[in-house]
Amino acid sequence: MLLAVHCGQPHYVKGYRMKEQRASLARRDWLTGAAASAGMLTLPSAAFARKIASSDRVNVAVIGAGGMGAQNMAKLTGQNIVALADVDLAHVAAAFVDDKGATRTNLLPLKAAYDRAVKFADYRRMFDARRDIDAVVIATPDHHHAVAAKMAMERGIHVYVQKPLTYTVREGRVLLDLAARNPKLVTQMGNQGHSGDDGRRVVELIRGDAIGRVREVHAWTNRPLWPQGEKRPAAVPKPASLDWDVWLGPATVDWGYHPDYGHFNWRGWVPFGIGSLGDMGAHLVDFPLWALEPGLPTRIETRHSRWGGDDNIWDGKPPADLGSYPLANITTYQFGHARHGPLTMTWYDGGFMPPTPAGMPETARMNPDGGVLYVGDRGMLMHDTYGQKPVLIGEGVEARAASVPLSLPRIQGGRDGHEMNWIRAIRGEEAISSPFSVAVPLNETMLLGMVATRADQPIEYDGVTGRITNLSEANQFLDRNYRRGWEL
Repeated sequence: MLLAVHCGQPHYVKGYRMKEQRASLARRDWLTGAAASAGMLTLPSAAFARKIASSDRVNVAVIGAGGMGAQNMAKLTGQNIVALADVDLAHVAAAFVDDKGATRTNLLPLKAAYDRAVKFADYRRMFDARRDIDAVVIATPDHHHAVAAKMAMERGIHVYVQKPLTYTVREGRVLLDLAARNPKLVTQMGNQGHSGDDGRRVVELIRGDAIGRVREVHAWTNRPLWPQGEKRPAAVPKPASLDWDVWLGPATVDWGYHPDYGHFNWRGWVPFGIGSLGDMGAHLVDFPLWALEPGLPTRIETRHSRWGGDDNIWDGKPPADLGSYPLANITTYQFGHARHGPLTMTWYDGGFMPPTPAGMPETARMNPDGGVLYVGDRGMLMHDTYGQKPVLIGEGVEARAASVPLSLPRIQGGRDGHEMNWIRAIRGEEAISSPFSVAVPLNETMLLGMVATRADQPIEYDGVTGRITNLSEANQFLDRNYRRGWEL
């Protein structure tokens, strides 16, 4: 499958409710509603997952074996890589060769493992044929994530799913329900910053009152780095190595093949991706939601550039035939039920950044590649993408920060150990870093920004029921249709 480039303290689900030492009432209420909503669906319980001892190697498969999938799997070559599914094996082979045509020596162990693995174009066939798979890495385009993950979990297979976790809000709640009913399955989203030491220190500092009460957060990214805000290109012949029908999978459109859809580029196209929020929100939005525990947003509004292909007189509304997302968005989230009082978080992409706040020293630079700024009533904290390089700003902030103790467990290997954290959790050696009980509400917050973009006006959201309350027609964007044979 063609792959995405990328895109704490553990939370556990029991009886459809997330149990964590510091869980907020809003989040617990949301999980109750999520489980009730998803529980109305007829979902089988997963098959029995094999008990794996700490001395055992895990039988791992991958769906989407080049690109980010190869990066994930390169960290798992100490396990048994038994199978891979990818719609373009020529693209997978290219992952092992540099720009000059030479073999990447650091990937030789992975190449050897791939050479031994059984290969499939269609992951549905892989799941039917291979009963020895313990765990699977899912690194497909966004529109496949939930379908592949649900198939795996129903077979008792542990899952590592690249971000965004799902394409729609409903899909996330379905996966959360399935994980809650099968607590022995180990789930992980590929937001590797959640395992990083810097990001965990950010959470400790915010919770430890280093900058006081936070009412305002800004998060920004330099994405998109792919075609977006453009007309759909004319179809061209597909590569002979590509199984285009399987690549389309659950998508209900077939615009014909074009390289602007495949490999790295699907993110900007509505039927296949979730835009910049889907690509980087899981890395940037993660930390404010983790540290501040605001629950789900209650009001979301997006201001954006024109939709792709809408080059006539523009009335601001999405074109009837959605192609690519707008090139740039500014999305404002209001959290009316936040644990420490109302919170506003603003997301910027497409080259936009927040204005420099009053009190920012001239030596502090807002990284144009991406970052997060927390504005507290006693100072500010800023960090790069993945929670890296936190900077404290304001009088007395450094002294207060120095007194904040370490309280979150550190993950072995930090950000680079995110994949092996999943393996160790499967073997019962370490708590999982970003399970679906953590990933689903984060993912839902991200997706609601795209729902507001498509709704073209502010939406008010009830996180317990998972419904938009002020604009009933916008609820259609919380779900989607599926092509026959690829239903969730």
